[in-house]
Amino acid sequence: MTTMLERVDQGVGARPNHALRLLPLAALITDFTMVSVTALLAVLGRRHLDFFPNPYDAQEALGVAGPLIVSGWIAIIAAFGGYDRAVFGSGTDEYKRVVRATFVTAAAVGIGCYLVKFQLSRGFFLIAFGVGLPLLVLGRFLLRRALHRARRRGHLHARVLMAGTPRQIDEVAQVLQGKPWLGYSIVGAVVPSAQTLLEETAAGVPVVGASEELVQIADAVEADVIFFAGGGIETGDDLKQTAWQLEEHGINVVIAPSVTDVSSERITVRPIGGLPLIHIEHPTWADASRWGKRTFDILGSAALILAFSPLLVFVAARIWVADRGAVLFQHHRVGRNGENFECLKFRTMVPNAEAMVEQLQQQTGQSALLFKMKDDPRITKPGRWLRRFSVDELPQLFNVLRGDMSLVGPRPQVQKEVDLYEGGMERRLLVRPGMTGLWQVSGRNDLAPEEARRLDLYYVDNWSMIQDVSILVRTFGAVFGSRGAY
Repeated sequence: MTTMLERVDQGVGARPNHALRLLPLAALITDFTMVSVTALLAVLGRRHLDFFPNPYDAQEALGVAGPLIVSGWIAIIAAFGGYDRAVFGSGTDEYKRVVRATFVTAAAVGIGCYLVKFQLSRGFFLIAFGVGLPLLVLGRFLLRRALHRARRRGHLHARVLMAGTPRQIDEVAQVLQGKPWLGYSIVGAVVPSAQTLLEETAAGVPVVGASEELVQIADAVEADVIFFAGGGIETGDDLKQTAWQLEEHGINVVIAPSVTDVSSERITVRPIGGLPLIHIEHPTWADASRWGKRTFDILGSAALILAFSPLLVFVAARIWVADRGAVLFQHHRVGRNGENFECLKFRTMVPNAEAMVEQLQQQTGQSALLFKMKDDPRITKPGRWLRRFSVDELPQLFNVLRGDMSLVGPRPQVQKEVDLYEGGMERRLLVRPGMTGLWQVSGRNDLAPEEARRLDLYYVDNWSMIQDVSILVRTFGAVFGSRGAY
């Protein structure tokens, strides 16, 4: 076992320094800076804008209230867990805690001033909390971006030891290895005694010992975190005893249940008799078909058509001048509930492009499902830059307006692709297809077909309006960066 441990240490490198423990301090400094800037802006705004003229000396009152509000604001963020190490790096919990703490602070200031009859400037109050909340969220966002950048470069990683059966370890390991920005470096795995003859799992995780020696091995490889996958510990009592021992060594414990592609909004943990039960709500695809999303699509597509109308006219003229051919390309696509519709695009290929598909499939060895290729010979000269920046898809705004498509959703596919669906892929048809979606903002055509399909199914099962807005915002970055576009 010593040889394997040495090999693991050589592969992962030295244990990281204590910089991870400085993350809460970095967040505290960021928040204090943003709140202080907010207070300064509120004072200046109250002095120069004079929203609510008052007969009393507002400046003197602000000299007393300002520092108290800033310190109290930071204290309430801390009380809401805004500086817990577990919230940094991923998920929305960090932002939610900051937002909740800000609302509580605003309520406490308002109610407190009323009860003690302290005449706080209303202009200061409105500017402070109206500007402070977005600034705090922006500060946390920039801090997270910096953290992700550092982790992609190999810094600020926690050393992870996996515990479980090889198959379940691989299921968790593939998620962690595919997302380096999470900051987890897997140093090895401990498995049941009967499987310790393996040198590594199928995903390449080194096997460094048996589960019965977990605590000693974790200490030997200097693990920061233990991930318990299925089969690592036989009983709940064994897990509790092991967690107590790991606590003495300062090693954190994470339980990784066999649940994948479920958003946090659908998961609720409810302890019953000391047993934490994970409740998974029904998929949210039905909500994506209701009036709220449809109203958003109608207003959004109409606004975008007006905004892009000069560009639409220019592109149409450019295509016609190139070869005097048709400006629009109408293609039969399969929409919600399997209904066919005419999907509109600016024409970017030669007129006989469809007749060339079968030949190109044979040359590239691809199937009809998600058929894409770089340097496609069918693409016209203006079509290259239209596809590069996704301008060719702008006419689909009219599909959105008339209800065939949505602004956000799985990409519409042709009947040949739908005929190849398997493994639950038909669930894509439960919602309207979209102009943009998760796979477009996650890599577009650079993604493997399996990953693109997984992201589409994740979107269907975990739809939310907040996620739609987030995808639309991220789409601009993906389009202007031309990531995976061809």
